[in-house]
Amino acid sequence: MSVDFTIIAESRKDVGKGASRRLRHAGKVPGIIYGSGKDPVPFTVVQDDLQHHLEHEAFYSHILTVTVDGKAQKAVLKDLQRHPAKPKVLHVDFLRVSDKDVINMQVPVHFINEDVSVGVKEGGLVSHLLSTIEITCKASDLPEYLQIDLLNLDVGASLHLSDIDLPKGVQITALTHGADHDLPVVSIHTPKGGGSSEEDSETADAAAEGGASE
Repeated sequence: MSVDFTIIAESRKDVGKGASRRLRHAGKVPGIIYGSGKDPVPFTVVQDDLQHHLEHEAFYSHILTVTVDGKAQKAVLKDLQRHPAKPKVLHVDFLRVSDKDVINMQVPVHFINEDVSVGVKEGGLVSHLLSTIEITCKASDLPEYLQIDLLNLDVGASLHLSDIDLPKGVQITALTHGADHDLPVVSIHTPKGGGSSEEDSETADAAAEGGASE
């Protein structure tokens, strides 16, 4: 289900490290919104409010509503600086967009039917090689995620970027650079030590019988 995100911010005139430090001590996050041929606007947002939004995966690949001093504008999250040791955001950047703007965004990958895939039923293990993928599309066509169905994936097989069913109007950025950039996204491989647990059990039984006959 789609979620609407609204960020309430206030413009700020004081910039620089000292001003940013004071804002953080006051429980606020300095940020900036730019793009669409308009002047950049520095702003502040309440740390707790921003952290609440960041708990949602969709926030990172979604058209957001950023309201600065009561003026609403569409934007996407472009950069996020986190504290290296504390669960705090140090700075946030938003890029203004219109529905017709073509943008590049990292979107998450969702894997379905993993537990019932052919390869897993045969004892294989799934390796997720990519968790996000960069796409190019109009802002109005931005998907919250890309979905990959593993139902028919067998042991020893993998799915590549070119195997993903894309929504209308969406391109995978890497594939625009040629076939050499068609990276694997997910694979199913045999566990270390050999075949499936059923095969291991049969091998153990055979060894036991051999030992008894001796």
